[in-house]
Amino acid sequence: MGSLAKKGLQNYLIQLQQHPLRTKAITAAVLSALSDIVAQKITGIKRLQMRRLLLKVLFGFAYLGPFGHFLHLLLDKLFKGKKDTATVAKKVVLEQVTSSPWNNLLFMIYYGLVIESRPWIQVKSNIKREYPKVQYTSWTFWPVVGWINHQYVPLQFRVIFHSIVACGWGIFLNLRARSLALKKA
Repeated sequence: MGSLAKKGLQNYLIQLQQHPLRTKAITAAVLSALSDIVAQKITGIKRLQMRRLLLKVLFGFAYLGPFGHFLHLLLDKLFKGKKDTATVAKKVVLEQVTSSPWNNLLFMIYYGLVIESRPWIQVKSNIKREYPKVQYTSWTFWPVVGWINHQYVPLQFRVIFHSIVACGWGIFLNLRARSLALKKA
């Protein structure tokens, strides 16, 4: 690894140790930005939509990073840091029946109301129609990520690992939202 990259990683790890919540919030914001930039480019948007991008960064910083930080602390406390197969399975199931549905619902509400500035009636209609598909897809993907995260990733890196994978998931959600908007137009 080049000395600049190595130094950057060392500084990042120091920040993660000294200021875990802030570091995870900033990381989630940066990865949300990356996810949205990629999604905008893939969908053929010629000029970057800065308002949308900034609102995604805000969501990552204010919600995704802090939520993940406290969720993983809570799960580790509830299960006393155990990593045996049965405990990991319980963590994954608990995560999938609580935070997964909540995060997908909240993202769809935020995307519709705040990012797209749609009226609640349209957002609600979209959620009724699309939420089951999004959640089903989520349940086919995220349990594997959760298993890897809880089984192999140290606690201080779980939110970062989750955020990196969520970057790809965010691209999927953005592309799904964009394709639905194009169908309506």
